[in-house]
Amino acid sequence: MNIIDLHCDVLAQMHKVKGNLSFKDSNDLDVTYEKLKQGGAHIQAFAIFISPSMKSDQKFQAALDQIHYFYTEVIGKNPHMKALKTWDDFDGLQDGQIGAFLTLEGVDCIGNDMQKLSILRELGVLSVGLTWNNANLAADGVGEERGAGLTEFGKEIIGFCNENKILSDVSHLSEKAFWDVMDLAHFPIASHSNSKTICNHRRNLSDEQATHLFKSNGLIHVVYNPPFVIEKGEATISDLIAHIDHFCSLGGVGQIGLGSDFDGISEKIIGLEDASMQPALINELLKRYSEDVVKGFAYQNFLDHRPGKKATQLPEEEVLS
Repeated sequence: MNIIDLHCDVLAQMHKVKGNLSFKDSNDLDVTYEKLKQGGAHIQAFAIFISPSMKSDQKFQAALDQIHYFYTEVIGKNPHMKALKTWDDFDGLQDGQIGAFLTLEGVDCIGNDMQKLSILRELGVLSVGLTWNNANLAADGVGEERGAGLTEFGKEIIGFCNENKILSDVSHLSEKAFWDVMDLAHFPIASHSNSKTICNHRRNLSDEQATHLFKSNGLIHVVYNPPFVIEKGEATISDLIAHIDHFCSLGGVGQIGLGSDFDGISEKIIGLEDASMQPALINELLKRYSEDVVKGFAYQNFLDHRPGKKATQLPEEEVLS
C-alpha cells in the first residue's frame, strides 16, 4: 500500500555531518531510499529544522544548506526520488518513483524577513510550521511558559501561506497560537501530533483542538514518537492505533494520516523502528478497518485534502470493516 509520511528529520541529520551520509542506504538514518522502497513509500516530506540554539545570523544559511542536501543527496543521487515543488506535481509520479517535498519546521530562520520565506517557497517548501517548542518572532511554541499566540508577523505569515496554497502546520504551537492559526488559515494541518486524551503530553492535541481541525477541513497526521504515544512503558503499534481510533471517534476518519518523525526521535515504537517497517502498521490497521479507510490513513486522505483538491468523503458504513 502506498504511504505518505508528512514528517522526517533526515535533512537536519545531514546538516549535522555536512552531508556526509548516504541517503540511499545509510545505517545511520531511519529514512533512506532503500528503506522507503521497502516500506511502500509513495511520498515523503522532508522537514527543514534549525535548532533554536543556533546563532540567529546563521539560521537562514543553515536552512539553505539543508535544501542543498535535499536536492543533491536525496534527489540528485537517487534517480527514482522525484522532487515535488507544486501540488500538481503530486499527480505526476510515475511507477517506481517516490515523491519528496520540503516542509519548514519553525520560521526562526527567516527572522522578520518575508522575502526569505518567499525564497523558501520558490525552492519548494509546501508546508510551514510557525515555530518549534520555543518562541520566535511569529508565535509561541508549546514549550514557552507564557503561552502567547501569534504576533502580527505570524499573522502575516499565515496570510502568505493562504495566498500561496501552503499548508499551515499547527504541530508544536502553543494552544493560544493554535487557535489564532485556526482563525486565519485556509489549509491547516497537524503534521505530527497525537491525542492528548490518549497520552497527556503537551505536544498532543485536545479533543477540542482535534474536532475543530476536522470541522475546518484540516488533517492530523499521527506521530510515532513513544512519549507522544503512551505515558508509561514501551510503545507498541496498538498503542499508536489507539490514537487513530480516538480521532476516528471524533469524526476524523477521512482526515487522518501518518507523520512518523523518523530521524528526529530517539525512542521507537516496537516493530516500527524505521521507514521500512511501515507495512507492519498498515497490516495492523487492516485488521481493524476496511481497506478503503486504511488507504485513506496511508495516503488518500492527504491527497484529497491538499490545497486546491476537493475532499472525498467516505460513506459512514465503510469506516469499519
